[in-house]
Amino acid sequence: MLRPMPRRGEVLALVQAGGQGSRMDVLTRERAKPALPYGGVHKLIDFAMSGLVHADLVDVWVSLEYQVTSIDDYLSGGRPWSLDRNRGGFRRIIPQTGTGPATESGFAYGNGDLLLRMSADIEAFGARTLVVCSADHVFNMDLGPVVDEHVAAGRVATVLTSEVTKKDASDNVVVLAGKDGTITGVEHKPSRPSSGTVATEIFLYDTEVLLETLRDLRHELSGEQGDDGDSGIGDFGEHLLPRLAETGRAVAVPLTGYWRDVGQPGLYLQSHRDLLAGRVDVFDAPERPVISHWPDRPAARVRATGECRDSLLSPGADVAGLVSGSVLGPGVVVEKGAEVHDSVVMEDCVIRAGAVVRTTVLDERCEVLGSARVGAEPTRRLAHDDDLVLVGRDSQVSARVAPGGRLEPGSTS
Repeated sequence: MLRPMPRRGEVLALVQAGGQGSRMDVLTRERAKPALPYGGVHKLIDFAMSGLVHADLVDVWVSLEYQVTSIDDYLSGGRPWSLDRNRGGFRRIIPQTGTGPATESGFAYGNGDLLLRMSADIEAFGARTLVVCSADHVFNMDLGPVVDEHVAAGRVATVLTSEVTKKDASDNVVVLAGKDGTITGVEHKPSRPSSGTVATEIFLYDTEVLLETLRDLRHELSGEQGDDGDSGIGDFGEHLLPRLAETGRAVAVPLTGYWRDVGQPGLYLQSHRDLLAGRVDVFDAPERPVISHWPDRPAARVRATGECRDSLLSPGADVAGLVSGSVLGPGVVVEKGAEVHDSVVMEDCVIRAGAVVRTTVLDERCEVLGSARVGAEPTRRLAHDDDLVLVGRDSQVSARVAPGGRLEPGSTS
């Protein structure tokens, strides 16, 4: 039975895509983190945008702050997701000054603070329900039933959660809940987490309660504000979610299927390893495809001397060497005698004959010369940041680069 589409104006969706992404180091020097590629032909922002569109949400806003031009062309006014409408649809939100109090204009100091800065626009839109997604997570859950249940139950907040190890939980917001899902406690990036249940940064809010709570928090935290207009609210797990949990009407709902935060180099590579190992199901739902801008390239080619083992090749890739356990982006060239192992190689990179690349992320348009030895085989099963080499875009590599190496964009080594 088909679910009725929510009427325009009932539900507003917001994708928070403005974080600087500093943990991704040289890969986000010149791009917004949500513009990072995943699986060769997708961008990280595709997962949030596609999930919202497949839930029949017709009003989707994208909040941008850092390196806006690096993602603007890709968003194309919402056209890839059929959100380019004359009324409603896609809206791009960027920081502005002079639009209200200091705590409601300019750059945000966390994803909770961002909601306060957007509060006037959200209130003016008038939607009863606000759906908020981060743009640096890999997932593909059917969000439609979650929206319906949230509205029908009259909740103030619904938080989608996932299970991770306690070690990984210390980098996230831990959510404690009773058997019925009611949230009983929140731990913000705890050093010793009580559980491995973490918020996936997909939230549904009762808009009226959310805005009232944000303004109450701003008033209470006013003594913590500096001259820069920081409201003190910070990220959602610091003050906002704990306050909403106090109402007894905030509920945790397990996210189904694969989910991973890929906002750190090791997690980014590990998720690509998961993809090659068949542990990622986000592309397995034909009724909910991950929508993206497909590159205008010819089919990938493996030449007579080429060998590909357990790898993904994007359109336009040309392989005459050895590629093993790797993901090649559009237009990547691997010459005869070159080797690429356990790596992510982005668009239009060239690996020259004789070069060896291992456990590395190469950004766009890099050239690895035949004399280069980049990275080494890791000794640990899971990817760690210091096992990886990161090479910024437009770099040329001719030397040996040890594990943990970082080359800034435009480097020559």
